[in-house]
Amino acid sequence: MLKKNLFTIASLASAGLLPLAQAAEQFQDDRFYIAPFGSFVNSGGDRNASDGWGGGMGFGKIIDQHFNVEVKGFYEEFGPWSLSGGTADVQYYFFRDKLSPYAVVGLGGMNSCGSVDCGAGFIGEAGAGLTYELHDNFLLRGDVRYRYNNNLNAQVQPGTDEFHDMTVNVGFVIPFGAKPTAVAKPEPPLAAAPVDDCSTRDSDADGVNDCLDQCPGSIKDSKVDVNGCLVRLVLKGVNFKYDSAELTPKAMTILDGVVESLLAYPQKNDIEVQGHASSEGTDRYNMKLSQRRSESVVDYLKTKGVTNKLIAHGYGETRPIADNSTEEGRSENRRIELIWIGD
Repeated sequence: MLKKNLFTIASLASAGLLPLAQAAEQFQDDRFYIAPFGSFVNSGGDRNASDGWGGGMGFGKIIDQHFNVEVKGFYEEFGPWSLSGGTADVQYYFFRDKLSPYAVVGLGGMNSCGSVDCGAGFIGEAGAGLTYELHDNFLLRGDVRYRYNNNLNAQVQPGTDEFHDMTVNVGFVIPFGAKPTAVAKPEPPLAAAPVDDCSTRDSDADGVNDCLDQCPGSIKDSKVDVNGCLVRLVLKGVNFKYDSAELTPKAMTILDGVVESLLAYPQKNDIEVQGHASSEGTDRYNMKLSQRRSESVVDYLKTKGVTNKLIAHGYGETRPIADNSTEEGRSENRRIELIWIGD
């Protein structure tokens, strides 16, 4: 039964070496250490001996997050037997923490002395254990190991050269030097956000850059003040039927576009709708016609949903912007203007 249990321990310990857990970020501890220990030996039935005691010393090094390597020597006595030897061990730590479980395998040699005869042979060990960190430089350690011993025909005990023992080792680990701390991987530097230079951008093309524009979204072709707010808009192409205040279909189409802009534009100041005429006809007639035409535009804008207060005002031929002596100039003077009245 003992041999069966020992083989089970060995199989589990060996299997524990196969999975690889993910390493902690930049694990730094690579110190050397010493590890004195005491041993209880449960001898196999093939030695014809009672259990016994022993002890030894290990010298090792931490390799990385999961592995230690260690060489150790030991001496044990039980019944007529005295055993002295050493192994080279590899320990696999499933994780490193205050309490750290590990699996271990080792190979080495041992001198075995029975009642009279002695003989040298090799040994293999496999097992599992735990360390408990009391301090950065002091850890308790214990493990249970299955040991296979072959004395290579030395015939220390007549009838067999193969022995199967179990050892329970308890001791402590003393690492040399200060314990390095784990270093987190540095975060990559954040890319600097591109600088948004509003002084070179004029989103609504009104001639005032976005840094200074207090009234963004100006209506196309309008005149604005230094703050980018609407001042004046000449409605080009808003024509009327001859000698009438009735809007032409083309004029309605142009006004529909103006309505869309006025509804979207956040500046809700009062607007004066000015009617202007050329020098053809009498001054009195032109004044009345320009008033009727400005009122016609106001009525149309209101029916389309413009919410600004609209004030109709006809100026006749008193404010020309071009030469009335030419048809081209007179055409420019016959116009409708929207003038935004300041708060």
